[in-house]
Amino acid sequence: MVLSLNTKGQSAAPAVGMPILNNIERPPVVLPDLHPQSEPVHFANHDLEADLSPDFLAPGRRLTPRPTFLENVVNPRDAPSTLRRRNSSELVRYFHGPRDMNQHTKWPIVFRMHGSVLPKLIIPLIFVALWSTTVTVISKYVYNLGIDNILLTVTGLVVGLSLSFQSSTGYERWASGRRYWALLHQSSRNLARTIWINIAEREGDLQKEDLLQKLTAINLILAFAISLKHKLRFEPDVGYDDLAGLVGHLDTFAKEAHDSQRLVPPEKSFWKSVGEYLSLSFAESNPRKLIKRAKKPLGHLPLEVLSHLSVYINECISNETLSQGVYQTQAVNCLTSLTEVVTGTESVLDTPLPAAYTISIAQITWIYVLVLPFQLYGSLSWVSIPGSIAAAYVILGIAAIGREIENPFGDDVNDLPLDTYCHQIAQELDVITASATPKVKDFTAHEDNLPLYPLSKEGYLGWKDRSVEEIRSALRAKVIANPTPINGSSRTTLGSTASAILGSSRQCLSPCA
Repeated sequence: MVLSLNTKGQSAAPAVGMPILNNIERPPVVLPDLHPQSEPVHFANHDLEADLSPDFLAPGRRLTPRPTFLENVVNPRDAPSTLRRRNSSELVRYFHGPRDMNQHTKWPIVFRMHGSVLPKLIIPLIFVALWSTTVTVISKYVYNLGIDNILLTVTGLVVGLSLSFQSSTGYERWASGRRYWALLHQSSRNLARTIWINIAEREGDLQKEDLLQKLTAINLILAFAISLKHKLRFEPDVGYDDLAGLVGHLDTFAKEAHDSQRLVPPEKSFWKSVGEYLSLSFAESNPRKLIKRAKKPLGHLPLEVLSHLSVYINECISNETLSQGVYQTQAVNCLTSLTEVVTGTESVLDTPLPAAYTISIAQITWIYVLVLPFQLYGSLSWVSIPGSIAAAYVILGIAAIGREIENPFGDDVNDLPLDTYCHQIAQELDVITASATPKVKDFTAHEDNLPLYPLSKEGYLGWKDRSVEEIRSALRAKVIANPTPINGSSRTTLGSTASAILGSSRQCLSPCA
């Protein structure tokens, strides 16, 4: 049975007998039994242009960083169903997310709705419209309810300070989350490079064992990132389609607590779906409900993955495949940085703005909005209705932005694109492991190596035949002939001194003076 890969590192259409992961638009199903005696899966590197099934290329398909192998997840006869968070129609993806960083739109920013908080303000703005209309009609035909607009200045200052505090606090948390994921990305690169380049492969049959162990450890780096993403989104299982093939062989608490039924999202009623789109509080589900419903200890999957990585580094130090102290220190420092990422992201997630601030800011904001029609009627009359609506949109919109970015790890449009970050890490790890450890002579003594480019097009072998003095003189001439920007362009100018040093045999990029 052969499973081919496409050029993006994603699993292509499975061969006969391999279950196809269902599309996002379809309800999740439990995969059929996979027996350990089944034929092993092989990678067909020569078949990169294999035809992909229409099901895999569907627009709503959520790609996974690695092909998912479910033979060893929980047990062979209990393969988990794949995670499907919500029905992913075009309309839902437009207003919710996650955001596709590769998409580009030419619409002016003022007209864009993707990522806007306007859908969340529909109900509040309708209420403000009815309220301001009622106040205006009563003031016009029954009794004048208008008051002095001096309160606009007094209360406006308090509201402005409150909204500024909430927005700045929310953005600080959003930026902190991004910094921690940047640190995760950096540490993943450094640790993967250290493992792949600096851990030696022994001779004979041990070479194959060392190679497979290095690949396993690098896969655990990706598993750490993906497991942290799921933990920050309160998804405690191991049966997700981007995680199962990476940690299914590990002995973890999450594996012991696996429940395939927990991965099946319940059917939502029409009114609940509408309430979620409009961000009505009574329609929002508890994000921690999967954790609360767990019947067994869930453990801490990212830390358990780090423990396995630590054991691997310790083993490499013991068998002297990682013998140089500087690289041992670098590997341990990377693991320490990954631990710092876990602690920092959990701190951002578990330390929201204190409830006293949140409640007080919400109350102050709504008091200001509800008093607006009374203050605007005296000077604007009927225009106080649209004026109140416009002012409410500005004030409530800023407040909604502060609340939305307070937790940057969700899957809304304005949250951090954690799926994209994990996919980038997966691609970079594939790039690192795509080639064997290069030898210095292979890329320095190459005939196409141009050591003095752009001063000279002569290759490594040509310069090797020259003396050290000639090479150093040419390096000095390279400074003199440094490209100088002229009218926005860059030209290479060589003076007579450089021409004399290089000699007539040199092939300059521009004519020599």
